[in-house]
Amino acid sequence: MAPRNHPTIRQRRFGAELRRLREGAGMSAPVAARHLGADRTMISNIESGRIGISEDRLRRLTSIYECDDPELVDALAQMTGGRARGWWDEYRGKIPPDFLDVAELEHYATALRTLQTAHIPGMFQTEEHARALFDLLVPALPRLEVELRVAQRVARHAAITRVPRVPYVGLIHEAALQMRTGGRQATKAQLQYLLEESDRPNVRFLVIPFTAERFPLAGDTVLYASAPNPHLDTVEVDSPISAIFFDSPTQLANFRRRLDLAEQAALNPKQSRDALFDIIRDL
Repeated sequence: MAPRNHPTIRQRRFGAELRRLREGAGMSAPVAARHLGADRTMISNIESGRIGISEDRLRRLTSIYECDDPELVDALAQMTGGRARGWWDEYRGKIPPDFLDVAELEHYATALRTLQTAHIPGMFQTEEHARALFDLLVPALPRLEVELRVAQRVARHAAITRVPRVPYVGLIHEAALQMRTGGRQATKAQLQYLLEESDRPNVRFLVIPFTAERFPLAGDTVLYASAPNPHLDTVEVDSPISAIFFDSPTQLANFRRRLDLAEQAALNPKQSRDALFDIIRDL
């Protein structure tokens, strides 16, 4: 099997966890390969996400590493084998790969929590709102790429509607709600759509008001994607250049703590709905 040139976030995440288990066992990659009866380069290719392995080999590797967490091993086993093609793959090579990685994270997540200080959460953006955002980029994008990005962004909403329902918490700063991206009518339609979506039993939007005095992560855009096993959780943070992904235990714990503090600064669900109503009324 030829190594992949561009492994996805899920493939890289699988490899990163195996590397963490190997390093925790105090074992070098060549020694691990010898125990597995494989070529010495195989372990490094697995850990970089460039090649996959079967479930049998995965279980042998975790046994070699003396992993005593059967739930983690089972969760890793679900990530082995051939990668199932996702709906986002139809956009591969047409829009930035970070967009596809985020969609893949959302699709496989067991829970989602996001913090948005300047934008409406991507999977809840209307077509008009998303198009207006992409039209603001400098230099301007070709019209076809704008439309592809809009279609892919709107399609991400499927992660919320699938069964079983995925719990979603969207922490949205009031600044993001007050911005009139695309004009007054487009903004009104976008906020009304948020209100409608907040009626879903698995969705909560919590507004962080301008009056919040203690607000960590101010200015950041953060997505925390929970996995079937917490060791496999992943955080994505937007940057001006590309998405940045975090997965070490210390990083995950820090982001959970900071998101908890941000949630404490937010209005409760009823107050958040009232705030949305007030903003819509004033448009």
